[in-house]
Amino acid sequence: MTADSSIAAPGTDYAATASEAYRAALKVIESVEPRIAEATRQELADQRDSLKLIASENYASPAVLLTMGTWFSDKYAEGTIGHRFYAACQNVDTVEALAAEHARELFGAPYAYAQPHSGIDANLVAFWAILATRVEAPGLAELGAKHVNDLSEADWETLRAKLGNQRLLGMSLDTGGHLTHGFRPNISGKMFHQRSYGTDAQTGLIDYDAVRAAAKEFKPLILVAGYSAYPRRVNFAKMREIADEVGATLMVDMAHFAGLVAGKVFTGDEDPVPHAHVTTTTTHKSLRGPRGGLVLATEEYAPAVDKGCPMVLGGPLSHVMAAKAVALAEARQPAFRDYAQAVADNAQSLAEGFTSRGARLVTGGTDNHLVLLDVTSFGLTGRQAESALLDAGVVTNRNAIPADPNGAWYTSGIRFGTPALTTRGFGAAEFDKVAELVVEVLSNTQAEGTSKAKYATADGVAARVHAASSEMLAANPLYPGLTLS
Repeated sequence: MTADSSIAAPGTDYAATASEAYRAALKVIESVEPRIAEATRQELADQRDSLKLIASENYASPAVLLTMGTWFSDKYAEGTIGHRFYAACQNVDTVEALAAEHARELFGAPYAYAQPHSGIDANLVAFWAILATRVEAPGLAELGAKHVNDLSEADWETLRAKLGNQRLLGMSLDTGGHLTHGFRPNISGKMFHQRSYGTDAQTGLIDYDAVRAAAKEFKPLILVAGYSAYPRRVNFAKMREIADEVGATLMVDMAHFAGLVAGKVFTGDEDPVPHAHVTTTTTHKSLRGPRGGLVLATEEYAPAVDKGCPMVLGGPLSHVMAAKAVALAEARQPAFRDYAQAVADNAQSLAEGFTSRGARLVTGGTDNHLVLLDVTSFGLTGRQAESALLDAGVVTNRNAIPADPNGAWYTSGIRFGTPALTTRGFGAAEFDKVAELVVEVLSNTQAEGTSKAKYATADGVAARVHAASSEMLAANPLYPGLTLS
């Protein structure tokens, strides 16, 4: 499954057309700032020659990438479809409407909002839409006002205090949650009176009874589900039951696994959209689109989400919304389901490759697109392991594990994801080989002294692994046929 095989029009030379477009674009860029053109060429070369295993990264199609480089970048379009604060936005209206239409159809959502610039922006829109619906609207009704600008200073301060003193319960960062799920250094931890739920200390799995007990004791306004480093599936029907029992709004952040939802790998109780009041996502990662965000919502929350601008956002990035529409159109094609299933199957192969070689995985395996490796068994920190692997051409990111003794910076884990290499065409055999190469590097790397960052890898190991990975990469080229010279 190559990056462009699922979207090339029958009978066309897709790669040749893309090559011509990129060569022309780089020539234009080079005429103004040649160093940027060269960095762009080098970035493609580097990505082609590295095993990209970062779970949050992928390869967007040439069609998606080219869509972002248009004059839609020049338009301001604050507001919503048909209701802009700037004139001459009719084409932006078309773009945003198409992005929302594809999102609704792809995920089966009543409402979709395509303006958020990122996943964090999407979460902020969701948080404030919930606050507007659950706190602001009833507060205004109680005071007999239609708009916050109609309130007296004293009434506004009372309402503002209520908005700023609500409760949020989300998954802790070290057990797989995201920093926007109530991590104190993040704005989400400062906006809300927050608490976190974790995972079972023995299994590493979500204990729904423990989540229910925490929710009943804390009584949050918002219960956040979803993850960035939890290698298992979530039962969102159970999470909705818990939310309903305590009168909470269920918000699901599916940024990491949206591609598995879109590709129907996650269905029923594991599909968050039918169960959540509000669902947020990025459009890159496993969804394989441009960097950006989406918010999906029920009809109850749609009016507030639709006020993302001016509530949270400024002018939307029209060129990125156009690219979202293209990527979502790609994801609605049958080939994307095959891709999504391959992502999940390949994660299983990678996990089995690790465990068969004695490596220790958090939760013992995976049910989704990512694998979390505990590198303390190799005597390393996550920082040391990440750096040693990078020396060998293996691109990963260090990640905290439950009750991590090394904290969120040095960490004790490495997170691996299969979306990007699956896009390149890697299958079970290649991912088993990837596991072999990773274990070879880590088994031959030692910590130096008491430093959590310094390390030494045995002579020749990095070069040998890099050569072996280059052989696999050459057999599964990135953007095959696309040339820049």
